[in-house]
Amino acid sequence: MKRKKLKIQRVTLDLTQEQLANNIGMSRQAINSIEGGKSIPKLSVAFRLAKFFGMEVEDLFDND
Repeated sequence: MKRKKLKIQRVTLDLTQEQLANNIGMSRQAINSIEGGKSIPKLSVAFRLAKFFGMEVEDLFDND
């Protein structure tokens, strides 16, 4: 599961990890961990992130 798109989407909207975390009800550390590949988001978190960016989960977290 690639998480590069998550960071690209966040940076495109000019958001810090803290701002994204606040928008979806998470900690900055959790966002950092997901972006850095240290953790895999729970399905509910993946859906919240995808919804926030107006994307499908499959498009945000693909395996390509």
